[in-house]
Amino acid sequence: MGEDFDKGRREFLKQSVLSVGKTVYEYYQQQKETAQETGPKESPGKVRTDWLRPPGAVAEELFLDRCTRCGDCLPACPYGSIKKDVATGYPVIFANESPCYLCEDFPCIAACETEALLPVGDRTEVRMGVAVVSRADCTADQGCRFCLAKCPVEALSVDFIDPYPVVDAAKCVGCGICEQVCSTVNDRIAIKAASGRRLETAPKSP
Repeated sequence: MGEDFDKGRREFLKQSVLSVGKTVYEYYQQQKETAQETGPKESPGKVRTDWLRPPGAVAEELFLDRCTRCGDCLPACPYGSIKKDVATGYPVIFANESPCYLCEDFPCIAACETEALLPVGDRTEVRMGVAVVSRADCTADQGCRFCLAKCPVEALSVDFIDPYPVVDAAKCVGCGICEQVCSTVNDRIAIKAASGRRLETAPKSP
């Protein structure tokens, strides 16, 4: 009888250990699956408002009405400058990353079928915004002239008295090339293309 008792006891302990092991295994498997489903929590990125509309864009309120956010203008841009605004889905350009290079044939305009982007005669007729100079950040007093050299419409100039760039608003098309160039040679961007377009009217729901 003692032998049978010991045998039964050993079997009981064996089954108990197996049961506990199975429970622990199932628990960790469940935790693993839960972690995979939820994934790491990501903090939402900052929504940028320093965008430009693509060339040929109509007035902002009309643009929001006509643009269907189809995205046809994005691949049409040979420089990849046009992106979708993560907040609204509308096409935008972030000049410090990749400005508008004012293509001769404006393929982005040709790709727009809703007339949210209208044809322009040539690059001088584009009106995306106007460049604004921050004298506090500008290093023109140290000899920097990169933005002047790269301006495709000669809208920037300096005189002999004041070394800082002066923007000719009548010539400036707001392409942002000066901003992108400045971002590559200076610690702080001293000249930015301000679009003057902000979502004054509520955007359509996606």
